Amino acid sequence: MKRRDFLKLGAAISVTTSSCLGNYRQNSQQYCVLPQKKCDFPNILILMTDQQTLNAMSSYGNPWVNTPYMDSLAAKGVRFTKSYCSMPICGPSRSSFITGLMPHQTGVNFNERPIQEGLPNLGKVFQQAGYKTTYFGKWHLPESYPRGWFIDVPGFDYVSLPPEIKGMGLSLGDVTDNIIADQAIDFLLWKRPRHQPFLSVVSFHNPHDICYWVRDKPLQHINLDKYPPLPPNFTFDSNEPEFIQWCRERQCYGRKCYATELQYTKTWNEEQWRAYLQAYYQMTEQVDKAIGRVLNALQQAKLEENTLIVFTSDHGDGAAAHHWVAKLMLYEESIAIPLVIVGKGIPQGVVDDSHLVSNMDLLPTLSDYAGIAAPPTTGISLKPLIEQPKQQTGRDHFIVELSVDPKHPEMMGRAVRSQRYKYMVFSRGQRPEMLFDMENDLGETHNLAYDPHLKDILVAHREQLTTWIKQTQDHFVIPKNLA
Repeated sequence: MKRRDFLKLGAAISVTTSSCLGNYRQNSQQYCVLPQKKCDFPNILILMTDQQTLNAMSSYGNPWVNTPYMDSLAAKGVRFTKSYCSMPICGPSRSSFITGLMPHQTGVNFNERPIQEGLPNLGKVFQQAGYKTTYFGKWHLPESYPRGWFIDVPGFDYVSLPPEIKGMGLSLGDVTDNIIADQAIDFLLWKRPRHQPFLSVVSFHNPHDICYWVRDKPLQHINLDKYPPLPPNFTFDSNEPEFIQWCRERQCYGRKCYATELQYTKTWNEEQWRAYLQAYYQMTEQVDKAIGRVLNALQQAKLEENTLIVFTSDHGDGAAAHHWVAKLMLYEESIAIPLVIVGKGIPQGVVDDSHLVSNMDLLPTLSDYAGIAAPPTTGISLKPLIEQPKQQTGRDHFIVELSVDPKHPEMMGRAVRSQRYKYMVFSRGQRPEMLFDMENDLGETHNLAYDPHLKDILVAHREQLTTWIKQTQDHFVIPKNLA
């Protein structure tokens, strides 16, 4: 599977050090300067799904899912095709979206962990700049849906789910997503301030419910005529890293388990795998309808002209590639996420398949568009890439992190995504490295890490990771048993 030749990127990745974060804490007011009049500030609406892989959207070329409202955004703005999360699981990835930092910098390496106290975040930055900041739906830092009298979501006014749905099963996105949409619509039409710009995050639940479908419904009636085919990279390498094999084999049952959906797939046949894909796409279509309701309200309120819209997800899903379901692996399906940005002055219907972008780029990007000085981040502003894509090289590589089990914090991985290649390395086990040519093998089916002809490329990616570890004070240790 090939893509066209890519532009060569040359800019070094932006990094954040503990010293510059300390400067922010000492003098946070320096980031609150507004050079424009309030009425000129764009409103900002961030629409986020949960566990939506990059191509689970029809405008990304998938004929098995129908997402007209997500596609309408892509038609009005810039859609990135090399868009990634910082870590393929909810809490850590959301901590990067909200701070512009990597999970090892936010202190959120696993779910159910709060962001390190004192770090600036998207809500705080815009709140201090005079914005009304609101958050609807799934938070996950640490609670999925904070509840109670004293709800503390730093930087935002959090709108909690109504108490009457308690006990109905907060895992059901077909319940929560419509309520979240109702709350956002109520704000846009009636409760938003009329003389103050707003930044609102509308964080939906689906298609995350595929995790529960995997556990509860794989033996349901099958209608193969209507179900998607297995992906071309459905099979997995029997000689894959021992680390991945360990992840495949681990078992745990009960509420305290940490992302162990794979254990339910061991006996699946082809029909069950295809039914899983069908269910996943149906959940994506459900959340697309909820997004459409919010977009219709934005139009009804006559706010489209001065609202910057971001559509994205927190991480992807295995989508049956390499026999993988859910997240927590460094394959493309789990780490690649949709990212669409729409707004006044942003080119319409543009597909950016050249620049490497990350969800940690959103805070500096939105600050740039609002004319607000952003705090130090590991992310970069995408505004120059959007407005002058041919003149801007962007970054030449970036890192994706992986921590697979809080009971085994030593079990980690890192991926270095460069313009052409993707390098993976895991903290322990035999055969810990993988290298893929992403121009000729987008499905990641041929591990080139042990090809002697590509030794120099392998070493170059190791060195990029080594530099990253030193610059960002990452706690990952590259194993010594390398080829």
